[in-house]
Amino acid sequence: MRRRNIKNACERIMQHEDLMIFDPTAVKGNWQKVFGNDFPIHLEIGMGKGKFLLEQAMRNPNVNFIGIEKYESVIVVSLDKMAPYKPTNLKVIAMDATNIMEVFSEGEVAKIYLNFSDPWPKKGHTKRRLTSPKFLEIYRTILTNEGEIELKTDNKRFFEYSVLSLFENNWRFCDFSVDLHDGRTDIVTTEYEEKFKAKGMPIYYLKVQKKG
Repeated sequence: MRRRNIKNACERIMQHEDLMIFDPTAVKGNWQKVFGNDFPIHLEIGMGKGKFLLEQAMRNPNVNFIGIEKYESVIVVSLDKMAPYKPTNLKVIAMDATNIMEVFSEGEVAKIYLNFSDPWPKKGHTKRRLTSPKFLEIYRTILTNEGEIELKTDNKRFFEYSVLSLFENNWRFCDFSVDLHDGRTDIVTTEYEEKFKAKGMPIYYLKVQKKG
């Protein structure tokens, strides 16, 4: 889907000092101090327009949420959506997922959300997939003992690849669905997910846990 560039996106992002973390490497290992509590940290990689993350933060005041997004124009949309609610348990980082190890210390994150990640369908792009062995090793490092990953996608091939990759890399499967919205209610959705759901398209879902 084509992204619309927003004029003065960087300047608009700078106006949200309460939500943005402008130098995340400076707080590596000290995220609980950023939030001022010792609540668990949940991380969404590729937060998009922020609907999912904001709703999670509003529903779960005893969890700290961090969203990572690399596109400034998308971040502006999410910040404009979040700001009126003034969430104190939500922060946003403008960065690429490949730099996660520079921002989080070992065992600092309790859960990772991968919602509708780019499937990178070409074989030559396999290493870019957020469930490739390279990324899974990063997640294993920053997650707490028994930390979890939740994944949602509309792409069957990416889902199948992810299942195999997680299995081969020794993750414990906790939940699994090839049609998440069939019979389940009270699901926190993303903007993409709402569109797919309205069209009757299946949403593939899994939850895995880090093995000690």
